Amino acid sequence: MNDTTKRSLFKTITWRALGSTSTFTIAYLITGRLDASSAIAVVQIVANTFLYLFHERLWNRIKWGRTS
Repeated sequence: MNDTTKRSLFKTITWRALGSTSTFTIAYLITGRLDASSAIAVVQIVANTFLYLFHERLWNRIKWGRTS
């Protein structure tokens, strides 16, 4: 069973929200600066959103490990 593109996109967005919050928090704890932490989080959001979506759609094409 394949996920629809809409489902993959929603999963991408919710995963990114969690990951970006984590990245921002870690960056802030290390730097102590909101501006630097925000910049790091924004770069991470853009890069990882596209990487995750590409990864998710690629795995939808792989039949290995599927039961139906």
